[in-house]
Amino acid sequence: MTGTPPLRVAFIGWGAIARTAASLLVDAPVEIVAVAVRDATAPRPDLPLGAKLISKPGELADVAPGVVAEAASRESVGPWGHASLSAGADYVVSSVSALADEALLASLRDSAAAAGSRVHIQPGALGGIDALASARTMGIDAVVHRIVKPPRAWRGTPAESLCALESLPAAETFFRGAASDAASTFPKNANAAMTVALAGIGPQRTQIELVADPETTTNRHEISAHGAFGELNVSISNKPLPDNPKTSAMAALNLVRAIENRVNAIVV
Repeated sequence: MTGTPPLRVAFIGWGAIARTAASLLVDAPVEIVAVAVRDATAPRPDLPLGAKLISKPGELADVAPGVVAEAASRESVGPWGHASLSAGADYVVSSVSALADEALLASLRDSAAAAGSRVHIQPGALGGIDALASARTMGIDAVVHRIVKPPRAWRGTPAESLCALESLPAAETFFRGAASDAASTFPKNANAAMTVALAGIGPQRTQIELVADPETTTNRHEISAHGAFGELNVSISNKPLPDNPKTSAMAALNLVRAIENRVNAIVV
């Protein structure tokens, strides 16, 4: 909007999600004022122009962000979240699996309330989260979230000991359980499980199915729910980010939307 200063944004992490989101925000009325990484001494030639490289949560206050967008890891959610909220910034969480820790979730809620700020859990790789959260108001009886990815996307996870990833003849469901267990055991691959849980009926009641499918080339999420509101069935097939096969492109796109919704005159 004319005469309105750009929204000051800080990114936590500079991996595939953050870099993609930053590139898509070039024409938006935002200013990326800082990027937080573990090692601020390493050269980062692709940083946004004018962004300060930081490595400690205490440095956030010096750059005065309006929004801090986490796109790093579950370990970063707590320390950077508390620092963001203390600095008066809203905090957008991408590594939602960290919130399987009930104490962390409660402490962030308390910090946000005390600071008059908000913790925004962005939808990540998912669609239909707005409908699921709305349905909760009337009542949801059950939610099942099925996550289907190609075998290569499950490499380096406990899935390697639960099924023969390299020689699967057909799709195999190697995990069934609560969202809290899925998010804790597969924090990168099943990160979205906690998003569905927090939007709907909670981490213990939300059922997750994890599937390795040699026939698929996309990361697919299938969410089904029913209750007093009616029935909800949502399926989204995401292409992975080129730099990270474990992460769907939609995770970066929804992060962009979460930031743009802070500056757009009309929000959908």
